[in-house]
Amino acid sequence: MGRAMSAATSRQNGAMAAIATYAFWGVMPIYFKLLGEVPAPELLAWRIVCSMPICLAIIALQRQGPSLLASLRNRTVVLRLATSAALTATNSLIFFIAVVTGHVLATSLGYYIMPLINVLIGTVFLHEKLSRVQWAAVVIAAIGIGLLAFGEVDMLFVAMALGVSYALYGFVRKVVPAGALEAVTIETGISLIPALPVVLWYAWSGGGIGGGSSIAASWEMAGLLMIGGLFTAIPLLLFGYAARRLTLSAMGFAQFITPSIGFLLGHFLYGEPLDEARTVCFVLIWTAVALFSWDMFRQARLNSHAKAPA
Repeated sequence: MGRAMSAATSRQNGAMAAIATYAFWGVMPIYFKLLGEVPAPELLAWRIVCSMPICLAIIALQRQGPSLLASLRNRTVVLRLATSAALTATNSLIFFIAVVTGHVLATSLGYYIMPLINVLIGTVFLHEKLSRVQWAAVVIAAIGIGLLAFGEVDMLFVAMALGVSYALYGFVRKVVPAGALEAVTIETGISLIPALPVVLWYAWSGGGIGGGSSIAASWEMAGLLMIGGLFTAIPLLLFGYAARRLTLSAMGFAQFITPSIGFLLGHFLYGEPLDEARTVCFVLIWTAVALFSWDMFRQARLNSHAKAPA
């Protein structure tokens, strides 16, 4: 009974962490809009640079130094986290460039495609099993995404690149035998190697935050950039925590929160039109999310009752 309750609590905590992560990422366009003047590579580099002290401070406060060193001595952990660091950096760069060039819908489409890729990876490589109800939810979501993609064929490459890169990131993080905090710290440390030269190059060239441009004169802009460290580290910590406690398929369906918030922000905050295709897609996807979530929690309750002593 105790073990069953512990597993159920772990899944619930993982679900809350996943919801918080994707809600956090959903409102990130507001932050990026405020930093629209900053070149995408520099913005990514500064986010990495500012994240490192935060990760190390949390490591020190939680006295996780020995655990961090143990992970660093594990060659498999370091290699996998180097892969995940490359994947998340690639995803972020594609996202920034797509937003700057006016292809916001393509980014939303990419993050709508990603959960289906997660389900595919989870069932094929991790042997996760879906019930008939959950497969029905996958089909409903796929129909909704297909309707949206139909009008955006020319941007499918960007959408697929975003979806595949982050789905693979989630897969790698799930199979890394390290805690969320240690994993994010090592990832950030690896990413710091290319990030520092990028920051220094922009400073030397005079075209970025530290180069004497109009951006450098804006303390507000510089402060926003510093806060980016928190906005990078916190959701990644939550993501790592959730990934170790939920199936990749469940993580994938929670991911629908991010682009849905993006759609709502675009329509209600930034005045972007919510046409018929987007509305139908939105309704179908959230019908699928509700169906998948209901079945997942129903099965969790059934398993809990089945394991309880008579």
